[in-house]
Amino acid sequence: MYSRKNQRDLTRTEKKRLVDAILQLKRSGRYDEFVSLHRHYYVTDADRRPRAAHMTPSFFPWHRRYLLEFEKALQAVDAGVTVPYWDWTRDNTPAASLWAEDFLGGNGRARDRQVMTGPFAYARGDWTIRAGITEDRFLRRDLGRPSAPVTLPTKADVDRALSDPVYDTAPWNSVSTTGFRNRIEGWGIRGTRDVANHNRVHRWIGGSMAGAASPDDPVFWLHHAYIDLLWTRWQKAHPRARYLPDRSLAADDPQRGRVFALDDPMPPWDVKPSQLMDHTRLYRYV
Repeated sequence: MYSRKNQRDLTRTEKKRLVDAILQLKRSGRYDEFVSLHRHYYVTDADRRPRAAHMTPSFFPWHRRYLLEFEKALQAVDAGVTVPYWDWTRDNTPAASLWAEDFLGGNGRARDRQVMTGPFAYARGDWTIRAGITEDRFLRRDLGRPSAPVTLPTKADVDRALSDPVYDTAPWNSVSTTGFRNRIEGWGIRGTRDVANHNRVHRWIGGSMAGAASPDDPVFWLHHAYIDLLWTRWQKAHPRARYLPDRSLAADDPQRGRVFALDDPMPPWDVKPSQLMDHTRLYRYV
């Protein structure tokens, strides 16, 4: 059992150990494998392929396993490292601690959005983008997108999602009009702004975080650790609620074979959502 901490509570030494482990994964080529994996499984509603990672009920369990695999890789470098979480409802400005020089570095410069500060700046020589959304080799950020301003989600936005007692609803994709999953994933749902929560954070950061290769920005992991924590909070708030769909869809359902029910093995690990409902034997949030 280990703990995942709020990034604002990390010591200077903990930050350095996390950064050093991430940089070691990058040097080994392992980090870019994680980026490529996310790109491969970023399947949209319009695709006819199975959809395990996004716009789908398995959004939460798929990313839980993905974070666990990344954490395992980090711990192979430094056994004491865990993935911290970023509560973007509180630390919601470009001046927040995670954007410091000694941690993730700051915003991109105005000319090309290239990140010039911190350990992941291209000029430092340790962070070259190889699977990004543009031909640029450098990490890009556009915090708040001043040209068309975006704000981070608020506590009220999160509370609205947490109050929904139903996990997910048909048609089990980006246009589901209710349900906790899409309220958090945030593809635009009744009673919210156009995009919400998870998606709005990706948009607020912009740059490298704005596409399928979003793990190119290490803040991805802190963002998704918080998404994982929100799933945990929803489970505690609704102890009788269950993952849906809880059984394979009917043969005439257009989503059959495309979304993953409770006991359908998810690629690439062949693990079922039912095996990822409870993390408490592995880690806790503090």
